[in-house]
Amino acid sequence: MQDSALLVLPLPILTALLGAAIAVLILRLDLGSKSATVLFALLFALLSFSSLLVGLRFGYGLEQVILIQRTLPMLVGPLQYLGFAAFAVPKERFARAILLNLGLAFAVIAVILLSPRPIYALDWVITLSYVFYLVALWRLWRKGPDYLIHAYFDVAQKVSNWMLRGMVLLFTILLFDTVIALDFMLNEGRNAKTLISLASIPFIIGLLAFIFVLPSLMSVPRAKSTALFEGERDENVKLEQAARALLNETQIYLEPDLSVQRLSRRLHVTVRALSVAINRTQDMNVSQYVNQFRMEHAADLLRGTDQSVAKVMEQSGFLTRSNFYREFQRVYGCSPAAYRIQK
Repeated sequence: MQDSALLVLPLPILTALLGAAIAVLILRLDLGSKSATVLFALLFALLSFSSLLVGLRFGYGLEQVILIQRTLPMLVGPLQYLGFAAFAVPKERFARAILLNLGLAFAVIAVILLSPRPIYALDWVITLSYVFYLVALWRLWRKGPDYLIHAYFDVAQKVSNWMLRGMVLLFTILLFDTVIALDFMLNEGRNAKTLISLASIPFIIGLLAFIFVLPSLMSVPRAKSTALFEGERDENVKLEQAARALLNETQIYLEPDLSVQRLSRRLHVTVRALSVAINRTQDMNVSQYVNQFRMEHAADLLRGTDQSVAKVMEQSGFLTRSNFYREFQRVYGCSPAAYRIQK
C-alpha cells in the first residue's frame, strides 16, 4: 500500500496535469513576442513533467526517474528569465541569450548524467541557479514596462506584473526545494513525501488561479482590429521619421551622454513609444539606432580626414574604445582602420 502522505492520487500528479493544460493554453497567447509564448509554454511543460516525475518517484516508488527528476530544475530559471527577456532583448541578441543560458544549463545536466559518481552538490548548484535568475528577473523588472519593447502596448504592464509574480513563483520553488534538500541531508528524506504534499497544495491553487485569468490575457491582443494595427504602424513610422529628422538637424547623437530618456523628451513622447517605434520600424533598439548615426559620422571622418581612430571615436560620441569597435564592426563588417584603408 502506498504512503498516504501523497494521497491516493499523488498531488504532484494533479499539479502535472494542471501544468500541462496551462502549457497548451499559453500557446494560444499573442502578446507581441512569439519567442516568449514558446518559452513560457516550455516552462510549464517542464514544470508539469517535473511534477509527474516527483509523483512517480515519491507516490509510486519509481526510483528509476530520480536522476532526471533531480536535474530538470536546472532549466526552470533560464526558461522563466528568457520568457520575459524575449519582450526586451533585441532579436539579433536574443538567440545568443538562449544559447548562453540554456546551453549552460544543459551542460550542467550533461555533466551530472554522465558522471560515474553522484554529485552531492547538485541541490546547491540548483539553488544558486534559482538565486541568479531571481536577481536577473529583478533587474529586468525594475526597468519597467517601457523596456518591454516587443510586448503589445496594451499588455506591457500586465507582462511586467506577471514578471513580479514569476519571481514569487521562483522564490517559492527555491524555498520548498531547499527545505526538502535539508530534510534529505538531516533526516535522510523521511519527511520528503509530507513536504512535497504540502508544497503541492499552494502550487495547485496558484495554477488554478492562473487558468482562471488566462482568458483575459488571450483576449487583449485579439480584440484589436486590423485598422488599429495599421494606425499603430503609421504612428511608429511617423515617430521614427521625427527622430531621424531631430538627430540629423541637431546632431545630438555626437553627445556621449545622450540617453533614450533625453531623446524621448525632445520628441515629446514616452520612452516606450520611442522604443517601440524604433524597434518595429528598424528592428533594433534605440541605442543601436543612435549609434548608426554616430557610425556614419565616424565613417565620414575616416574617409575625409587623417585624424587618428581614437580622435574619430571621441568626435563621434563614443565613450569607450570597445563599444566603438564593436558597433563599427556590426555596421560596416570591419575595423575602423581597415575601413579607412579600403576607402
